[in-house]
Amino acid sequence: MPRRPILIFAALVLLIAAGLAGYAVLNGGLHRPQGSGVALVGGPFSLVDQDGRRVTEKDFLGKYMLVFFGYTYCPDVCPTELQVMTAALDQMGPAADRIQPVFVSVDPARDTPQVLKAYVGNFGPRLVGLTGTDAEVASIAKAYRAYYAKAANSSSATDYLMDHSSIIYLMGPDGRFVKHMPYTTDAAKLAAELQETLRTSP
Repeated sequence: MPRRPILIFAALVLLIAAGLAGYAVLNGGLHRPQGSGVALVGGPFSLVDQDGRRVTEKDFLGKYMLVFFGYTYCPDVCPTELQVMTAALDQMGPAADRIQPVFVSVDPARDTPQVLKAYVGNFGPRLVGLTGTDAEVASIAKAYRAYYAKAANSSSATDYLMDHSSIIYLMGPDGRFVKHMPYTTDAAKLAAELQETLRTSP
């Protein structure tokens, strides 16, 4: 075979391999590895709730957790998603008692328990707000494959925006990942997804 076609063929193989590897990296965090049956999302954490109490993942065992990462100074995405979560649970009636909505701050420098308490109170009595040290927040974000970072154009130490992922995670009563819902999910669809999960669970 002439040298030029061989080089072109090799380059194509490398491009395909690189594309597959990139897809696996970007999507692997929210998919189950083949054969293991265990999703690479979630895990142990230790944080502080809006009442100043130290809590871990064990405090939520026995209920489904509906988890969203954000921050209280968020201008649009966070309040919108928390409103969607609240409305979905309101639509579910008594079945919603099996689900604990949780808001994890990715801005611990500003989101103290006192700030969180005032904020989560805007979304009804169910919502639990969690914060912690920089290391504790980084740890749970890594476990959930959640992205966050101070916005690149933020020059102030106190007045800044945070970039963060906008996924709603559903964790099972055993603390294991069940599914995730994207930012485009509205309250009716979220309620239907949750109802379906409850119907098919023990």
